[in-house]
Amino acid sequence: MKRNIVIVASAVVVMSLGAFIFLKIAAGGFSAKAQPTAIEKFAARSARRLAASSSLKSRQNPAPATEEALSEARAHWADHCASCHANNGSGDTEMGRNMYPRAPDMRKSDTQNLSDGELFFIIENGIRLTGMPAWGAGTAKSEEDSWKLVRFIRHLPQVSEEEEREMQKMNPRTPAELQEEKEEEEFLKGGDSHAK
Repeated sequence: MKRNIVIVASAVVVMSLGAFIFLKIAAGGFSAKAQPTAIEKFAARSARRLAASSSLKSRQNPAPATEEALSEARAHWADHCASCHANNGSGDTEMGRNMYPRAPDMRKSDTQNLSDGELFFIIENGIRLTGMPAWGAGTAKSEEDSWKLVRFIRHLPQVSEEEEREMQKMNPRTPAELQEEKEEEEFLKGGDSHAK
């Protein structure tokens, strides 16, 4: 009798999972344009919480809380992170909007309530099945940079317009964008922007 209950329960679970997959595909497939479901969000956040050891989660940030460390992290963020997360941490970029799940708004409580150790772990190890890559190289320099980025993530809710303008100058540019900037600069100086 007990064996029959287990078999029926297992069949119900398998059929429910099959129905979920079918409905997901029928409702638009596994497109990155869709919003993650509540179940997906819960599963992803639970997996993220379980991934980092409790000793790492409780680690305090060893990076100094200085303007120099924040400035280095700001430059690193502008060059490496802003293409997905935006200079201000909003995630409102072409890349960030088109990921599945979307790049989070790093200024909000879902990120700001994570411990320093959890943020460090995410930067170093990435998050599977998202667009967040693992940046850790296993070196002291890599870890130092990651801890400085944690300092900057804590600063994101207070990023000023001046800081954003400074960061915009450090964002990566394509050769076409660099050429356009050069032509604009020459034009503003009174030169021929199309001269070669």
